[in-house]
Amino acid sequence: MKLCIDDANVEAIKRIYDYYPIDGVSTNPSILAKTGRNPFDVLKEIREIIGEEGELFVQAVATDVEGMVADARKIVEVLGKTTIVKIPCTQNGFKAMKICHAEGIRLLGTAIYTPMQGFIATKCGCEYVAPYVNRIDNMGYDGVQVAKDIHDAILGSGYEYGGLLAASFKNSQQVLELTKYGVKAVTVAPDIIEGLVKNAAIDAAIDQFTKDFESLVGEGATMTSCL
Repeated sequence: MKLCIDDANVEAIKRIYDYYPIDGVSTNPSILAKTGRNPFDVLKEIREIIGEEGELFVQAVATDVEGMVADARKIVEVLGKTTIVKIPCTQNGFKAMKICHAEGIRLLGTAIYTPMQGFIATKCGCEYVAPYVNRIDNMGYDGVQVAKDIHDAILGSGYEYGGLLAASFKNSQQVLELTKYGVKAVTVAPDIIEGLVKNAAIDAAIDQFTKDFESLVGEGATMTSCL
């Protein structure tokens, strides 16, 4: 499973990329708006951090078909052909996906709340679809189960190129459930990524190891220094 950062904070992305095995960065218009900067300036900096091999997800903002296609073309022109364009799973979005797919543009279907949105987007050529797990929960449904249903529908229909980039998580348990299920990817906010391994019990165990070792060979000693 691929693990992506759901943020456009350049410093946070640098920090998470430095410590964790990250596969890419997912952005959306709301995330970019929080930076208060020109979106392409931010996205170019993110591309420099993650390199050409990192997967960068950028959303087309226009709502009409022609505008979505124009946005998609501009995104890959500026940020590289490996960039994956996010297009909402609406009627206009599906038409735009088919046009972009025919041009070889990599796609993600976004704003997904129902299994059939994800399935149709895959049929339109999307290699990723992004169900909003926590937002679905907030509507009174089971976001993790909706994501699993989309995953099953895609694989069950033989679309080997397609898969989930599950998004909108509120906690690490949601991420774990989909990790165990074998989804293609998740995109997670930096604080949740750090929370995946943050535990007082872990810190306590390491502190005890350190104290025990120092009692043997002296304060501040390490395996390197004790020879």
